[in-house]
Amino acid sequence: MTHWFHRNPLKATAPVSFNFYGVAGSPAANKICNDLRTTRARLLEMFTDTTCNPEIMKNATDAYFSLLQGLIASLDGTTQENKLRFIQNFKWTDTLQGNIPSAQQDAIFELISMAFNVAIWHTKFASRLAGKENVTEAEAKEVHRSLKFAAGIFKHLKDDHIPRLITPAEKGRDLEPRVIDTYMIQCQAEAQEVTIARAIELKHNATLIAALAFETANFYQKADHTLNTLEPDCSSKWRKYLQLKQHFYMAYAYCYHGQTLLASDKCGESIRSLQEAEKCYSRAEALCKEYRQTKGPGSTAKPSEQLFFTKLGGLIKNTLQKCERENGFIYFHKVPAEAPQLELKASYGLADPITFEFPALSQQCTPQVYATFDLTKGAKDEKAKPKQEEEIKPVKEPDLKAQKDTGCVIS
Repeated sequence: MTHWFHRNPLKATAPVSFNFYGVAGSPAANKICNDLRTTRARLLEMFTDTTCNPEIMKNATDAYFSLLQGLIASLDGTTQENKLRFIQNFKWTDTLQGNIPSAQQDAIFELISMAFNVAIWHTKFASRLAGKENVTEAEAKEVHRSLKFAAGIFKHLKDDHIPRLITPAEKGRDLEPRVIDTYMIQCQAEAQEVTIARAIELKHNATLIAALAFETANFYQKADHTLNTLEPDCSSKWRKYLQLKQHFYMAYAYCYHGQTLLASDKCGESIRSLQEAEKCYSRAEALCKEYRQTKGPGSTAKPSEQLFFTKLGGLIKNTLQKCERENGFIYFHKVPAEAPQLELKASYGLADPITFEFPALSQQCTPQVYATFDLTKGAKDEKAKPKQEEEIKPVKEPDLKAQKDTGCVIS
């Protein structure tokens, strides 16, 4: 399903030389600096390489992060701050804020920002894989895993690393709670979409599908509400996407709940549930149009053009007509004025973030080598040169080519 998921742009960054101007006082120290530069450049290349897969990405991230830990972890046997943590300035743009970067002279800021981009890459990889013409079961599992893995990265950064920053994130920037929380929740919701598609294809019982759809709609609603105090200029388009997905999955929930009610001979309540499904589906269709017309960061998804979307409209219509026929011939139940209150809990299929940890410190970063870095040798203090931040060119991302839509059928 090409263009099913909304994706904000990757973060862009300024080049970093790791030239410590005499501070690195040994061949081993110089090698660490050179390797930091080359592994960082390699990792940045992977973000836009369409042949990159999670295994290649893991190798690239481990190579860089294990070395970067040498600027963060305590290496002198004490609990004091690593003397190299604040030696290098790093600049990163934010996914919602255009090309003006945030800058911090802090290796933890670099660790968080790069890992944030790794998480975004995993969501884009999942989107690209889901857009293939015939998605195999193994590929569907990879989509599911990539989304849960991205959620795990966002959670780990928020819980364990962002609190360590000396300079807190500015409002509307990627590292502030509202934004990172929304990314995490969206990843979980999208992972559950894969589960729902699988459950529908395998014809699992309607009660399970209704409960999963209801939980997924609630995730999207929670994500939307998390963004409601953010500046509309940068969040409106993203929020429209979250809202249309919320209404779409509420339509699914009411539709399958209606089937459950009919199977329990509650035909009047079933009709009312399906009428509510129609309302939610119509609202989702309207939000699709509003979403396309709203300006803002990110690639524009086209959910209303997908078979998975249009099939639901037909399913609601046909099921409602069946219920009305049955009610006219057999049940003669009164249709309630109020829609049924959905109090559905899914026992299976909920997507929890996959636990993420940074790799261990590189073996190159020993206390002996660390001792040869001498800050008295005059590394340039980039903080001493305040100036207006210049724009950083956005990352040139590969285009998603539309594939034949098979309606989210898993081969």
